[in-house]
Amino acid sequence: MTTKDAAALKKIIALRAEIEEHNYRYYVLDEPAIPDSRYDSMLRELGSLEEAFPQFCSSDSPTQRVGGAPLDRFESVAHEVPMLSLNNAFSTQEVADFDRRCREGSGQTIIHYVAEPKIDGLAISLLYEKGRLVRAATRGDGRTGEDVTLNARSVPSIPLVLRGKAFPSTLEVRGEVFMPIAGFQKLNEEQRARGEKLYANPRNAAAGSLRQLDPRLCAKRPLAFFCYALGIWRGSKAPQTQMDLLNQLRAMGLPVNPLAREAVGIDACITYYEHILEQRPALAYEIDGVVYKVSPIRDQQALGFVSRAPRWAMAHKFPAQEETTQIKAIEIQVGRTGALTPVARLKPVFVGGVTVSNATLHNAAEIERLDVRVGDTVVVRRAGDVIPEVVSVVLAKRKKGARRFKFPSECPVCNSTVAVDAGGIIRRCTGGLICSAQVKEAIKHFVSRRALDVEGMGEKLVDQLVEMTRIKSPADLFTLTRDELAALERMGSKSASNLIEALEKARSTTLARFLYALGIPQVGEATAQALADAFGGLDRLMEASVDRLEEVPDVGPIVAGEILRFFKASHNRAVISDLRKRGVVWQEGLPTSAPAVEGYFSGKTVVITGTLSGMSRDQAKDWLMARGAKVTGSVSKKTDFLIAGEEAGSKLEKALALGIAVLDEDQMRAMGE
Repeated sequence: MTTKDAAALKKIIALRAEIEEHNYRYYVLDEPAIPDSRYDSMLRELGSLEEAFPQFCSSDSPTQRVGGAPLDRFESVAHEVPMLSLNNAFSTQEVADFDRRCREGSGQTIIHYVAEPKIDGLAISLLYEKGRLVRAATRGDGRTGEDVTLNARSVPSIPLVLRGKAFPSTLEVRGEVFMPIAGFQKLNEEQRARGEKLYANPRNAAAGSLRQLDPRLCAKRPLAFFCYALGIWRGSKAPQTQMDLLNQLRAMGLPVNPLAREAVGIDACITYYEHILEQRPALAYEIDGVVYKVSPIRDQQALGFVSRAPRWAMAHKFPAQEETTQIKAIEIQVGRTGALTPVARLKPVFVGGVTVSNATLHNAAEIERLDVRVGDTVVVRRAGDVIPEVVSVVLAKRKKGARRFKFPSECPVCNSTVAVDAGGIIRRCTGGLICSAQVKEAIKHFVSRRALDVEGMGEKLVDQLVEMTRIKSPADLFTLTRDELAALERMGSKSASNLIEALEKARSTTLARFLYALGIPQVGEATAQALADAFGGLDRLMEASVDRLEEVPDVGPIVAGEILRFFKASHNRAVISDLRKRGVVWQEGLPTSAPAVEGYFSGKTVVITGTLSGMSRDQAKDWLMARGAKVTGSVSKKTDFLIAGEEAGSKLEKALALGIAVLDEDQMRAMGE
C-alpha cells in the first residue's frame, strides 16, 4: 500500500466513524451535535474519497445506503422465530384482566411492565451477523415475509453496523418502519404537484415506500425506524428484562422509542396510557395505542404464547375515532355470491387517520334500524383498519322532505330478481353467473389459493379479461392462449407462459376444492369437504334432494336450500359442463361414511383455525375425522373444541367468548393418541 493509499484509508475510516457517531446522536439519542450542512459536507467528502479510492469502498459505508438495480420481485424469507401479533384491549377492564392473567401465570403478586407507544407503521425484522446488517424482512403472515434488505438499508435510522463490541454474534430484532407526519405531508404535496396518487395515511405511505421494487425510490421517502423486540440473540448472554433489552439495543445504535417507560402494576400502566393519549396530538408520528410487555424475561417465558400472540404482551388501543359528515348517496354493491350490500357515499371527512368517502351500511335491516337517508348528517366511525361504518344519524340536522331509502327489488347490475334469505337479512341477486358483477368475483374466488390455486391470475388481470369480455365464466379461463396473454398490458411472454402452466396444473384438482371453487353460497371449505365425502361424485350431489343433503354433517336447511338452488340453475350446470369439457378433472369414488371410532374426539364437533406447525389444516381435518370427530367451518354453541394455530383470529375470539375449549396442535395430538 502506498503512502497516499494509507492516508486515504485513514481518512475514510475516520470519516465513517464520525458520521456514524453523528447518526447515533441524531437518530438514537435525539441530541444532534452538528448542523445538517456540516453532516452533508462530511458525507460528500467521504463519497469523493471512496470514488477516488474504490478499493476502500465497502457495503457498510454510510455512502452505500442506496444502490442496486430495481428488483423484479421480493424474495420470500422464512422467519426462524415467528413474528407474532398482539392481542388488543379496548377498555381498562380488559387491561385489568390481562394483568390478572399475567400475575396468575407468572406467580407474581405485582408485575413489572415496560410500556411504550404503539407505532402505526410496518413491522420488520433486522438480522445482524457479527454486527453487520445482512437482511431485513417484512412481517408477512408471521412465518414468511419479504426480503426488503436494499430498501431497509436506505432508512437513515437503521444502522448498517452496530456500535461498539458488546453485541451478540447473531442478533435479530423487530421494530416498526414508519413515516413521520411532517414527512408524510411533504410527500403528499410532492405527489400532488406531480399529479400522482396521494397516500391515505402515514402507515400506507411507509408500507408503500418500503415495498418499492426500486430501492432508489424508497431512499427518497422520509422513513424512520424504532426497535422494540427481540427475535434471536446468539453468542453472548441475552438481557434478562425487556427494559434492559431496550437499553442494550440503544447502546448498539438501534433507535428505540424514547417514551418507553417501566410501569409497576396495572395502575401505572393506565396512568401511562392516559398520559400518552394526551400527548398523542403533539407527537411527530402516528400511534394508535400503547403496548404493555411483562419486563422480566423469565416471566415472559413462564407465560408463553397462545395462538398467534404472546400472553405477556397486550396492545391497549385508543378509542375509535368518530367524525360527522353528510351522506351524498346510498348505492348498492353486488358481491361474489350476489349479496347486495348498501354503501353510503359520504362527503369526504378525515377520521381515524384517513380520508373517508365511503362507509358500509351492512344490510337492509341496518338501514331500517338507523333510518338513514340521503342528505342526512351522520356519525362515522373508523377504528384501526376496520371498514368505516355509519354509527348514527344526527336527526336534529335532517332536512325536511328527506325520503326513506327503498331497497331495490331488482339487481342494479343485471336486473335479475332480488331474493331475501329466510332470516330477512341478506338480499341476493338471483342472476348467478349471468350477472357481470358476480362473474368477476366468482372467477377471482375460483382461482384463489384455497380453491383451484391458479398462481399468477391476479385481481387486475381478472378485471381486465372480464371487462374485455374475453372470459364470461370460469370455464373460459381454460381457453386462454399464451400469445393473447402475452399481448395484454403488464404481461410478458414469461408471465404468460407461467400462467398457462398454472392453469394446466389447476385442471387436476379434488372434488372438495372444485365444490369450494364454484362459490356456492354458504359452502365453505369444510362443507365442501363434507359434501365430497358424503356423495363421492359430483353427479350424485347435483341430483340430491334436500332431505339427503341435510344428512351431511355441517349442512342444515339453509345450506341445503342454497346447494339445491345452485345446482338447479341451468346457467350453473352449463358452466360445470364446460369446465368438464375443458379438462377439469378430479378423482371420484363411492360415498363414504365415517366408521365409528372410540376415542377422545369421537362424536365431538371440532373447528380448526390458524396455521398449524406440523400439518396443514386439511391434514389436521383428516386426522381428526379418522378419530371420529365432526370437523366444521364455523364456531357455535355446538362446538366442542377449537384447534388454534398461529394467526388465529375471529374464530378464536368467538370460542373464548362462548367458553369453548381451545387446544393447540400438541394438545390435540396428545388427546387423540
